[in-house]
Amino acid sequence: MGIYVNMGDASFEMSRNSDIYVDKSMLIAQMNRAYRTERRFLCVSRPRRFGKSMAANMLAAYYSRGCDSGRLFSGLAIEGEESFPVHLNRHNVIRWDVQRFLESKSGYDRFIDDIERMVIRDLKREFPECGDFPEGSRLKSVLDEIYGQTGQGFVFIIDEWDCVFRMAKEQKEVQKAYLDFLRGLFKGAEYVELAYMTGILPIKKYGEHSALNIFDEYSMTDPKGLEEYFGFTEKEVLGQCEKQGVDYGEMERWYDGYLIGGSHIYNPKSVADALTWKRFRSYWTGTETYEALKVYIERDFDGLKEAVVEMLGGRPCRIRPEKFQNDMTTFGTKDDVLTLLVHLGYLSYDGESGEVFIPNLEITQEFLNVVDSPSWGGLTDALNRSEELLRSTWALDGEAVAAGMSAIHGETASLLKYNNENSLTCTVLMAYYSAKAYYMNPVMELPSGKGYADVVYLPKRDTARPALVVELKWNKSARGAIAQIKDRQYASWIQGYTGDILLVGIAYDKKSKEHACAIEAWKKEE
Repeated sequence: MGIYVNMGDASFEMSRNSDIYVDKSMLIAQMNRAYRTERRFLCVSRPRRFGKSMAANMLAAYYSRGCDSGRLFSGLAIEGEESFPVHLNRHNVIRWDVQRFLESKSGYDRFIDDIERMVIRDLKREFPECGDFPEGSRLKSVLDEIYGQTGQGFVFIIDEWDCVFRMAKEQKEVQKAYLDFLRGLFKGAEYVELAYMTGILPIKKYGEHSALNIFDEYSMTDPKGLEEYFGFTEKEVLGQCEKQGVDYGEMERWYDGYLIGGSHIYNPKSVADALTWKRFRSYWTGTETYEALKVYIERDFDGLKEAVVEMLGGRPCRIRPEKFQNDMTTFGTKDDVLTLLVHLGYLSYDGESGEVFIPNLEITQEFLNVVDSPSWGGLTDALNRSEELLRSTWALDGEAVAAGMSAIHGETASLLKYNNENSLTCTVLMAYYSAKAYYMNPVMELPSGKGYADVVYLPKRDTARPALVVELKWNKSARGAIAQIKDRQYASWIQGYTGDILLVGIAYDKKSKEHACAIEAWKKEE
């Protein structure tokens, strides 16, 4: 048993012995289907603490000749699969964690040589019959020789494969040498039975093309059917909550929200800690300072800050993730930054709508930490006004709402320039930020029989609050906004979803720089 070749099952055994363990063993069935096929090269990228290493440990324990791990899979779902006994501990596994070779900057120039040297050392011990490989031999040559002499291939498991691009962010030559090493190791190599790489970032592109185009990528924006292995599913979290006696509703509010391939996925780190300590708080974000997030969203590419404001208010932002270069330095547009934040786990991506949004309360708090700074022009003060403004709305106090809107606008004038109606929309979303506690995410431009309501807030289940139908007007009157809601029957379109409905008209006069607000309770006969 070696350190990097046929390394045993001790790491997976520790996972199985843990109080909180969720069965992800059916990932093995997916890998068995890819074994020795054209689809045998997989790169699975997901955020930190989303179970990447546990999955790698499980695969190593399953395939590796270096152990007898059947006991660890007893009772797991994979036991019932026909392919399970076929591959159990039948293969040579080569596994390394790139981060172990990049502990300091001094290792950037030699880490590839270190990987090759350490793996070859283990191969010499595992295959003594193949002779003593000369000093300075390349890993590919050694593997070719072993395969030629024995006919035995290898399963490769590489964890934190993208660590080079996260640690040596600016060192392009180091990154290129690393990609060349991987391409040389895998491309056209008959000794590769399966190659499973996992990291945070998808494979680095040069221009529009991948440097490792033999790999199929399974990412936060395109999971290709592996979404249930990207974290905990709703069913799994519900089962754990029932088992541990923890409130599922609070778990959902704090940690749900990652929409991956159409499935709701939870952050495993946060869920496991909440189950263990019976407290709801930011666990995942506590593993890294908010500075990482701050650096990226303060790059105000073409309205990035405005997009963050809208997302804090519950409005998703449409992006095009295709041109992202899969690194942490090549940014040209707002979409590049937002796509990176999806891969880092700070945003969720809806593949059907092409939109990103802040997934849950845990991540919202991280964004709030970032915007609580002078560069965000008093946004925190504006958000703190929200609860009072919301209560004024429920009380039908249009004057108080207008005054609150004006105060919020004044506090964020350096951030949001009032040039068009969209800026007014941003201010409204900030003004009703506290609505998150009582309402679902706002529906923008809800279609009705005769047009589109600008913003609609529908109350959450079992929340005794009125729905809000908000119409915005630029250089027109608030009463005119109310008249439009009535004339186009916006409220009647949602009456099947709720009880009481308030009609809210908000207007801004560009000349006087004043806000106005009119609020009425909707009556069905209207």
